Amino acid sequence: MPVSLTSVVVASTDQLSCDLGGEAAILNTKSGLYYGLDPVGARIWSLIQKPARVEEVRDTLLEEYEVSPERCEAELIGLLEKLAGAGLVEIHGESVA
Repeated sequence: MPVSLTSVVVASTDQLSCDLGGEAAILNTKSGLYYGLDPVGARIWSLIQKPARVEEVRDTLLEEYEVSPERCEAELIGLLEKLAGAGLVEIHGESVA
């Protein structure tokens, strides 16, 4: 499913993660593969531990980081699509809250 601002995203139950000094390490328990996120990625990861609309995550990032809305949105959606492709997050349509 493509990611949009109205999509609802949440971390998959098929993963384990931990904080590593501001970064995140994530294990996909189905594939056995590890993934790492830089501090901004780790912040996004913390925001999607409960279902959240992509636009809400974007708005939080805009409040916390000096970044243009366009760049924030593009990079956020790109990361969420990569995480979904790796089976680390679930993407739902806007009807799921």
